[in-house]
Amino acid sequence: MRGQRHIETFLEMLGAERGLARNSLEAYANDLADFSGFLIAQNENPEQVGAAALRRYVQGLSDAGLKPATLARRLSALRQFFRFLASEGIRADDPSALLDAPKRGRPLPKLLSEAEVDRLLAEARRLRDDPAESARLTALLEILYATGLRVSELVGLRFPPFGDDPRFLLVRGKGNKERLVPLSAPARTALMDYAKDWRGEFITARQASPWLFPSRGESGHLTRQRFGQLLKDLAVAAKIDQAKVSPHVLRHAFASHLLAHGADLRAVQKMLGHADISTTQIYTHVLEARKQALVQAHHPLARGRSPAGVKE
Repeated sequence: MRGQRHIETFLEMLGAERGLARNSLEAYANDLADFSGFLIAQNENPEQVGAAALRRYVQGLSDAGLKPATLARRLSALRQFFRFLASEGIRADDPSALLDAPKRGRPLPKLLSEAEVDRLLAEARRLRDDPAESARLTALLEILYATGLRVSELVGLRFPPFGDDPRFLLVRGKGNKERLVPLSAPARTALMDYAKDWRGEFITARQASPWLFPSRGESGHLTRQRFGQLLKDLAVAAKIDQAKVSPHVLRHAFASHLLAHGADLRAVQKMLGHADISTTQIYTHVLEARKQALVQAHHPLARGRSPAGVKE
């Protein structure tokens, strides 16, 4: 089908010219595969489909109960796809330009308390039947909570993971951009203990591996999915709701707990690897709560006192 060929060409362009990561390309492929199914059902192809058909497609997604965020992502994929077709001369117009974006809220991230993070770490250290797994999980959790890395950045850390200064991790993030992320003393200790005594247990026949967290699987390193499963198992052991625990939630915990203890939003932005401060501003609710706590703790009226020199 011509539509499928155009989609494949579009995905090749995203990978070659924009350098999108594999996860991003897979997301585009999945979204456009769904759209391709719609085209087949409608006996349409991208060279001819109009804005009315696209509206029916988007309305169908909405009627199916897709969340506004998912709808917005699908619409973004469609817009980029049709913009590509127009730029390549495959189409003379861009029908997606007439589509309205679905209204979407910005939900607050799920959060773990500091006590819950401590319980997860305690359970990781208790895996005495498997000391290698215990050391690896402890290192993973300590690093994630100390740095707020994206899970793909965490499992894809190279070995050795440091730059010129062992107090900083050398992280390769989105767009293949490198950044230095400070590492706390507990995280550095857990990492060094794991790397020195247990990392070799995860390498077949002690062969060399370029990864900090090697695996015998196809990728050569621990996968995001496997780490997520390990976290769910720890949550059960720590008596924490599994739905609350994921690598991304721990990334949110890192940012939220830092801000709650007085960190600057710009500094947190840099450590998270956000290109735009607006992305980090999802955590402004933490800053507002901190301001309220400061007023309640230090303002004389909030503590039931009259200001100096004022008679009640």
